[in-house]
Amino acid sequence: MPVESPKRLQIDPEAIARAEEALAAMAVNFEEWLRVEIVRLQDAFQAIGGQGRNDATMEALYHRAHDLKGLGSTYGYPIISQIAGTLCRLIDTVEKRRAAPFDLVEVHVESIKAAARNKITSDEDATGRALVKALESKVRTFDPEG
Repeated sequence: MPVESPKRLQIDPEAIARAEEALAAMAVNFEEWLRVEIVRLQDAFQAIGGQGRNDATMEALYHRAHDLKGLGSTYGYPIISQIAGTLCRLIDTVEKRRAAPFDLVEVHVESIKAAARNKITSDEDATGRALVKALESKVRTFDPEG
């Protein structure tokens, strides 16, 4: 007995064009939105210094990093998604948040800020590539199973 295949999805090319136009119009805000997210990350990091390194402050930092992991590429900075993703891997559990080398956490935060400040958008940039590779290596050393 032959199996009927589902209908092919029909996508209206005009709808795609409208969506692309809307995205392009929003793109002018991406730099500002990225800046706001980085300020939130920095604030969460500074809270650790002000309130102490504890489960709540480290979890807040994790959530800010996780947001940037998802938004960096959307905002035109896939390297920020990569760096934030590595930071997330470093502190993605309570146990890791307690044990993660604080200087390595700080280097991630500073690297995200530097990428945005210097307009390093991807690891196609030699500096960006070296930075991502070094961070990933350090996190693997700390968490070889992660």
